[in-house]
Amino acid sequence: MNDFDSASEGAKMDFARDMSYGDYLGLDGILSAQHPLSTAHDEMLFIVQHQTSELWMRLAIHELQAARTSIREGRLQPAFKMLTRVARIFEQLNSAWDVLRTMTPSEYTAFRPSLGNSSGFQSHQYRLVEYLLGNRIGALMKLHRHKEGAYAALKAELAQPSLYQVAIEAVCDRLGVPSLAGGPGEGDWQADPAVQDLWQKIYEDPETHWELYELAEKLVDLEDYFRRWRFNHVTTVERIIGFKRGTGGTSGVAYLRKMLEVELFPELWHVRGAL
Repeated sequence: MNDFDSASEGAKMDFARDMSYGDYLGLDGILSAQHPLSTAHDEMLFIVQHQTSELWMRLAIHELQAARTSIREGRLQPAFKMLTRVARIFEQLNSAWDVLRTMTPSEYTAFRPSLGNSSGFQSHQYRLVEYLLGNRIGALMKLHRHKEGAYAALKAELAQPSLYQVAIEAVCDRLGVPSLAGGPGEGDWQADPAVQDLWQKIYEDPETHWELYELAEKLVDLEDYFRRWRFNHVTTVERIIGFKRGTGGTSGVAYLRKMLEVELFPELWHVRGAL
């Protein structure tokens, strides 16, 4: 018989008037937010996996925005910690695909009609992450026009320089050269040979430019994990639905494979072949 008495250990037992663990985390709302639209057993897995992914992206946005502010203010060390955290967030998101891949095509087909036209392609948080990192396809904002708050957040992001632009600005400032960062706005970042030359100067003499060298590697690490997440997304979708069109109207796997070609910080990858 277990005679452990939690009250005798000093644990508080009555929360009628005080904040509990569940109160602090708002668990009543979170745990009651799963509403399967079919009787299929595996729809709960699908919902929980995507909801938890959105929570991780919520944290990634928080960290990326703070990292951008720190870099702008010349405080690179705190930014390194935040960028490392975002890379590990995408490691967690990668692990989530492993859970989803336990679902077979037959099991997914049982509830897929319940999704209607809803799709992860419509995630405004994922789009905000891409905008923060520098892949800014403004035309996709129309997907979010029906959600005032999401649309406003994306529009506000496009009015700021991306994280990568701020990093390039920091490099130019510390190396004493005119800015090559460009201004805020739409469009993905296009590789600039002049920017690559700056990164090459840093990589060829890391001892002199150690903080900028570390900044470069933190950015590469982040994109590395982000690419892995995209790749695992493709393989998971192909494993479950093959080459069917996506529920949101995209070409499915073909579209996702095309996204694998996007380089967020191209000069940091291209410079490796020049060293």
